[in-house]
Parts: sequence; structure tokens; C-alpha cells
Amino acid sequence: MELIIQPDERQIATLVADAISTLLDHKPDAVLGLATGSSPLAVYDELVRRYEAGQVSFAGARAFLLDEYVGLAADHPQRYRNVIETEFTGRVDIPAAAVQGPDGLGEDVPEACAAYERAIAAAGGVDLQILGIGTDGHIAFNEPGSSLASRTRIKTLTRQTRLDNARFFDDDLDQVPTHCLTQGLGTIMAAKHLVLVATGGHKAEAIQHLVEGPVSAMWPATIMQHHPHATVLVDSAAASRLELADYYRETYETKPAWQGL
Repeated sequence: MELIIQPDERQIATLVADAISTLLDHKPDAVLGLATGSSPLAVYDELVRRYEAGQVSFAGARAFLLDEYVGLAADHPQRYRNVIETEFTGRVDIPAAAVQGPDGLGEDVPEACAAYERAIAAAGGVDLQILGIGTDGHIAFNEPGSSLASRTRIKTLTRQTRLDNARFFDDDLDQVPTHCLTQGLGTIMAAKHLVLVATGGHKAEAIQHLVEGPVSAMWPATIMQHHPHATVLVDSAAASRLELADYYRETYETKPAWQGL
């Protein structure tokens, strides 16, 4: 796993956008894994800027979302399918039909989850998966205690996750759903390249566990230590608890240019 420390989210966004642009240059029909939340917003803005400048096209790409709330109406502004359209896919040329998320309104939840797994497999798997990380170390909605081999399934959200997300629901915890459908850790680990973005001091403990702690279901993101191609990009605040921060900086500064992300 590679750890890259950058001054701020603008530099992080540039590096991630470079990786996605390069992927699409070589594979126009690439499959992207998209995350919602605040962490990837600067990445999406940079990709939109490049699309508007004619530097990248998503016309042949496909995209899969990490997760979806259970029970939110199809037109609810915080339904993740709507959020990702507002933040990214509706601003570029990827066809709407090429963007798919778990069915949080399906009556047969196990079948909805199995169908989502089949859809990802039928697309050839995810080429590059964008990830954020929760303050408790969750990725997607794989809360602490999640099976490290889990696949897409229904999960109960922790109170901490609901508190973290209440800002999207007028700071009203009662409006935040209690359940979600989420790609499992095993599903995420099947992607060819994992790219996790984290900024701010409130993510420092989670990043410390992710990068330097033992692999544990109590900090689900630590499973990324076993991935053959995982990149973690953080700002100085998120890196503030890393014991080997200076080494990570030196490693990146002396990295051969041809390696890319």
C-alpha cells in the first residue's frame, strides 16, 4: 500500500484525476467505482474541469456506487444515486444508464444484493475504486466488526456514522436512515486499484490504524493492507498521527516518475 501526503485536497485531487484520466486514455470503457461523501468532491470537481476543457471523456465508461441508504424515496436528494448525479455523473458525459447503485428500495434485499454483485462481475469488475474513510475506520458502510470477506449486503449503521452524516439531513439524526446496502469488504478488495482519499485532523486516528495498525475487523479499512494495488492520499492533518510520516514523504519524493499512482 502506498501512502502519499500532500499539502491540501487540491493537490490530492490533481493526482487522483491524473490516475483516472490516464486509465480512460488507455481504456475508454473502464469501470469506475464511485464514492459519495465529502472526501472525493475535489476529485470530482477536477474531473469535471478536465471534461469541460475537452481533456477527458467518460462516454464509454461505466460506474458502480459503493452503497445506498435503505428506504429513501427515489427522488430524495440524499439518495446516493441522486447525490452522485449532482456531484459528478450529471456534470460529465457518462450515460445515465451506465451508472448503477444498489437498490435500496428493493423488496427482496438478498436478491438485490446478489444482483448487484452479478452486475459488477458482468462488467468485468471495477478498474479503479475511489474510497473515503469514516472516523471509525469504515469504508463504504462496512462498519467496525464487518467481515473482512463480506460481499454486498444490508448493514445497520452505527450511531457514530449516523451522527457524522446528520449534516446532510439538516443536522437531524432522526432523518438519517438506520440501514443501508453496501458493497462488502470482499467486493471492494476485488477492484483492481483502490484509491482512498482522506483530509482533516478528524481522520487522523483512522488513517493511523489503516496505514500502521494491524489488520482488524474493528478498523475495517485495514483490509486494504492486503490489496496488491492500493493508494492512500492524505493531507498533513490526516497524516498527523503517523509515526513514519517523514519516511512516506521521502518515499514519494524519490519515486520514479514513470510509476504513476
